[in-house]
Amino acid sequence: MTLGVGGSTMAAELARMSSMRADATPIGADELRARIAKVQLEMRAQGVAALHLDSSTSCFYFTGLRNRLTERLHGVIIPAEGDLVYVTPAFEEAKLLTMIQVPGDIRRWQEHESPTAVVIEAVRERGYASGTIAVDPATPFFTFDGLRRAGNSFDFVNAAGVISPCRMVKSANEIALIKHATTMTMEVHKAAARVLHEGVTTTEMQAFINQAHAKLGADPGVIFCSVLFGEATAYPHGVPYPQTLKDGDMVLIDIGCTLHGYQSDITRSYVFGEGTARQREVWNIEKAAELAGFAAAKLGAPCEAVDAAARKVIEDAGFGRDYALPGLPHRTGHGVGLDVHEEPYIVRGDMTPLAVGMCFSDEPTICIYGEFGIRLEDHIYMTEDGPAWFTEPAHSFDDPFHVG
Repeated sequence: MTLGVGGSTMAAELARMSSMRADATPIGADELRARIAKVQLEMRAQGVAALHLDSSTSCFYFTGLRNRLTERLHGVIIPAEGDLVYVTPAFEEAKLLTMIQVPGDIRRWQEHESPTAVVIEAVRERGYASGTIAVDPATPFFTFDGLRRAGNSFDFVNAAGVISPCRMVKSANEIALIKHATTMTMEVHKAAARVLHEGVTTTEMQAFINQAHAKLGADPGVIFCSVLFGEATAYPHGVPYPQTLKDGDMVLIDIGCTLHGYQSDITRSYVFGEGTARQREVWNIEKAAELAGFAAAKLGAPCEAVDAAARKVIEDAGFGRDYALPGLPHRTGHGVGLDVHEEPYIVRGDMTPLAVGMCFSDEPTICIYGEFGIRLEDHIYMTEDGPAWFTEPAHSFDDPFHVG
């Protein structure tokens, strides 16, 4: 029997958990202002007059303001110089005033008015009769279309060019929040392994994992919760039906939570019961591929180098080249922060040089349809001395959580 798997109950595991949230410090107003100053420098360097932020994680990143995306525009304008402008439905102004962390002007629009016209007018009031407006890439097309029609004297560009240089490089405070979130998720992983028993279903496990994250103090809800047993573990994003655990099944659990907006994302694969020689062999190849990716994560190296190193281990073991199956059918990793998938991407063609503060996953999955799949996913952050793990990788095939 795999060490650390089975032997407990869901009730017992939940009873021993307590909130870890009080030890995590959210991003404060001083850091928000520093982010705004940084993006304004980037805007001026690129000749951008104003940045339009929609109800997105980028809006939260720069202002601390979080609104749900709907058909009503809740936006923020960051001019190249000067204070923010908040654009809000008039009836939501009172609520907005309770949420603002960085002071700015407020522009209201009534239900019969065009909110995009209000955005353009606010840019003009900042002294820009024409020029370039960078639009949040998360902006719905109907909003972008309205901006384009209302602001026909302006050029519009994708704001990723000014946002990404800010968001890709995490501060010490951001890294601390991601570390805290990953610590919580690793505790849930260990508890989930302990409660496994023959006959439990994937849906029962998902419910337990959601409860456990909530008990530990994660933000309400979870970003995702994928639990797979047996042959279904070969499918990278799961299957549309539940499974029931039986002896000898490969188990793949890919879960994460959100803490003050920052994400965790960890995957563990192991066998329930006694593993086969085939399962052991593939698990060890997967771990070697993950470690090769870590070793290739050198400061200044392109992101694609990490993907190439991990993929080479899998291909050299006899699996399919490139994305062919059985083998590794997708990129090796992705950036993480306020979004669980964000820039940079650990994939062929991403030439972004790895820099201090970048955070990304290392997850070179091996998929064998008709048999099983294995994914070991941990996240890396770049330090002045090179790569560091947010979580220690799985220890071994027989003792994945290093309990022995």
